[in-house]
Amino acid sequence: MSSEALLELAGVVKRFHGLAVVQDLAFNLKPGEILGLVGPNGSGKTTAINLISGVYPIDAGEIHLGGRRIDQLAAFRRVHLGINRSFQVPKPFRGMTVAENILVAAEYGGGQPDQEQILEEVGLTAERHRVASSLTVNHQKMLDLARALATEPKILLVDEIGAGLNPAELNVVADLLLRLANRNIALIVVEHLLKFLNRITDRVLVLSAGRRLFEGTLAEASADPEVVAAFLGG
Repeated sequence: MSSEALLELAGVVKRFHGLAVVQDLAFNLKPGEILGLVGPNGSGKTTAINLISGVYPIDAGEIHLGGRRIDQLAAFRRVHLGINRSFQVPKPFRGMTVAENILVAAEYGGGQPDQEQILEEVGLTAERHRVASSLTVNHQKMLDLARALATEPKILLVDEIGAGLNPAELNVVADLLLRLANRNIALIVVEHLLKFLNRITDRVLVLSAGRRLFEGTLAEASADPEVVAAFLGG
C-alpha cells in the first residue's frame, strides 16, 4: 500500500434545501486501502460517495484525486480519471446481456480491460449471455460491480453491496474486494454489516449527522462511547 494519499477530501459540505447533510467532511484514501464508511441511517454515508463520484455537486470544500482538484468535474470525467462505483440498488442496462453491459462500460471508460477476467472475477462467466433483468439480485450486484471494474478504476466506491446476501455470498464478495485492494485499487465501502466490514477494512470512518465522529479500526470504534451512543440513539 502506498503511503501517499490518492483521494483527499477537505472541508466538504453538502446541503439540501438549507439542511447540511454532510458537514466539514475531511479524510484521505491511499492506493490499495479499504476504508469502511459507517454510521446510523441518515448519517450522510451514501451522500458522501455521491459527492466523490460526482452525482451531486459539493457546496463547500475540495476533493482531490492524485493531487488534482476534481470536485468541479462532471461525473463522467471522474470515471475517466479513475473513480467509479456500484449502487445499493443495482442499475444495469436491464434489456442487455451481462456481456453487453460490461462492453458498454468498457467503451465508456475508454480503456481495454480484460472482460473475460472480469466475468470470472465476479462469478458471471456462465451468465454472460443472460439478459440482466433475468439475473438474481446477487448476480445483478455482481454485474454492477463488474461494470465499474470495466472502467479500470483507481478508486471503487461500493454502496451496501452486502445487503440481502447470505453468509456464503458475503464471503465471496469479501474475497473479491480484498483481491481488488491487493491490485492497488482503493475502496470505500458503505456498509451496515460490521462483521463483513471487520474482515475487509483497514480502518473505518464513522459519520453522525453528516460529521466525522470517529476514524480508526472497527474494534476501536466499537469501544468508543460516542460511536455507541450514535448508533443506539443514546
